[in-house]
Amino acid sequence: MITRLLQRQILPLDRDFDVLPLYVDPEEARLDADKYQVGGNRAAKALNQAAIRQTTSTGRSVRPDQIESRTAMRVDAGERLSFGTYFNAFPASYWRRWTVVKDVTLTVRLRGAGASVIVYKSMANGRSQRVESASTDELGSGEFSFELSLKPFVDGGWYWYDVVAGDEDAVVESAEWTAEVPEDRAAHGTVDVAITTMNRPDFCARLIAQLGEDPDVAPYLDTVLVMEQGTDLVVDSPEFPRAEKSLGDRLRVIRQGNLGGSGGYARGQLESVRKGTATYALMMDDDVVCEPEGLIRAVTFGDLARRPTIVGGHMFSLFSRARLHSFGEIVQPWRFWWMSPLDTYPDWDLGARNLRSSRWLHKRVDADFNGWFMCLIPRRVLDEIGLSLPLFIKWDDSEFGLRAKAAGFPTVTFPGAAVWHVPWTDKNDALDWQAYFHLRNRFVAALLHSTYPRGGRMIRESLNHQIAHLVSMQYSTAELRVMALEDVLAGPERLHEMLPTRLAEVNRFRKQFEDAQLHDDLDDFPPVRRTKPPKKGKDIAEVPGRLSQLITAGTAPLRQLLPPRELSRKHPEAEIRAMDAKWYRLAGFDSAVVSMNDGTSAAFYRRDHRQFRDLLKRTLELHERFRREWPELAQRYREALPEITSPETWERTFAPWTEPDGADSEASEASEGSRG
Repeated sequence: MITRLLQRQILPLDRDFDVLPLYVDPEEARLDADKYQVGGNRAAKALNQAAIRQTTSTGRSVRPDQIESRTAMRVDAGERLSFGTYFNAFPASYWRRWTVVKDVTLTVRLRGAGASVIVYKSMANGRSQRVESASTDELGSGEFSFELSLKPFVDGGWYWYDVVAGDEDAVVESAEWTAEVPEDRAAHGTVDVAITTMNRPDFCARLIAQLGEDPDVAPYLDTVLVMEQGTDLVVDSPEFPRAEKSLGDRLRVIRQGNLGGSGGYARGQLESVRKGTATYALMMDDDVVCEPEGLIRAVTFGDLARRPTIVGGHMFSLFSRARLHSFGEIVQPWRFWWMSPLDTYPDWDLGARNLRSSRWLHKRVDADFNGWFMCLIPRRVLDEIGLSLPLFIKWDDSEFGLRAKAAGFPTVTFPGAAVWHVPWTDKNDALDWQAYFHLRNRFVAALLHSTYPRGGRMIRESLNHQIAHLVSMQYSTAELRVMALEDVLAGPERLHEMLPTRLAEVNRFRKQFEDAQLHDDLDDFPPVRRTKPPKKGKDIAEVPGRLSQLITAGTAPLRQLLPPRELSRKHPEAEIRAMDAKWYRLAGFDSAVVSMNDGTSAAFYRRDHRQFRDLLKRTLELHERFRREWPELAQRYREALPEITSPETWERTFAPWTEPDGADSEASEASEGSRG
């Protein structure tokens, strides 16, 4: 057996005050109520749900000057500081469930007379227990080791430690979690980092430099592969020379046309497989800020996993850096929709309610897939199940996770490995050109992996969403969804062929619709005027009850068949903020100026009863075809899957940019054309 480092105490590289709660915690633990204590009463559950989201922070904080190094933290005299945090607690249940590790050793090096270190563990229900403690002697320094079993963590739970300073300041010089592992697991694996980028040169260059300049990460890096698919090139960024210097010949910038995230990542996967020198390929977005230690932890976890395992990182918000986007994602099988498990909470603010106060964070969450903003894939998995589907964007990562799971390769979204990224909630991707890829690729994934006849609720839900877009006057989105369904029915054979061209075609088609023509200045639109004032002066900000929504759902489509009010042709009847632009709001207007989720622009929506009739007719016909043809279509997609995900097929798709002489110019032209 060989001793191997699993995890070490770390502190933020840039001493950013906003991220300190993810590393150290001066607050007390105040655990929320257990759901079985709350019971099944609806009012009690609603009250508890509201209470769970309430902050427990008292405003206590640590100062950035207490950070003495990447691994050392000073605790003021008489103060207590907990390392039971996202980056420094030890996720014991994940190690127990997925790896060969049975026991761990925590070693803490502490300086300061009368200082104490106290070790705790939690159970899956969040309750914590004191495990062991030790104190420094009169000489004021000591190294303390604690032997800790992973046996009690079958359902969940963490280990962590608190440090209490005595009459003088104490310094936690380091803390390490180690384990005895078989000799064939002693050496760490290496990783090819695959970054797909398009027109984010400075962001991408800074990310490359962040990876290359970290001396602790260097031994784990085989190659950093940057798939350049834009026209604003990363090599032209003023930040690039620094990035290039940090990596030297371990950096490869590969130019190709804009084939979307799936085409970029598939190229990285292909290069990694063909090169064959790295243990893993790590998918990473170009617009993230990473915690480099997370890469090391992901590789270490993958090395010690019982079977080849996909290891994903978590996403924190780039704009509110202590907010956790999701603790793990699944594909709900009946709806076939990606989501957080129902007993978890998305958009969780760890600065407001710490790990030790959040009962739900102590359950182990098992994922179906991990987003490719940070996702480590063993090369053996790529060898056995193939590369990404040619989907451009959306559902490529989730489909790959489901495909891997079916082949016996689990995905673990691993606490302590994370990046900061723009959260999905700040984007318009359900309404703009991405709506086409959302729907098309969801249906493709369902045809491949749904275990229910005709995809469970897929067809009905698609129809419901389409009608919601129609009554909301979002005709461009509805047309793109029709196009998406028609392309799915055409079969899997054209997926590779469409990859370089479909975005441009979608954008050209979408531009003809008024609701897709965005304006930065609200003064570009006519002033608001209405034939009739709102009924009883009601404001649209109120959220209607469920009964009211059901009534609207039944009557709104009928109203759409009537001609619109004449004044609404020239003047919007309301200005509606993005946060209020729900279907049950928009369905009551004949026109409106509606702002977008990203806050940068707005569009003029106008109801068109003739267009509504035409789109509704085609929508009903398409969904009826899916009901009839689903079994045969699913068989076609499943039979084609090995071929369309094979390295050989992808090599043919990449041929325009891999053939000698002219690859750069072809890449530039294809990239420009694909931007639409």
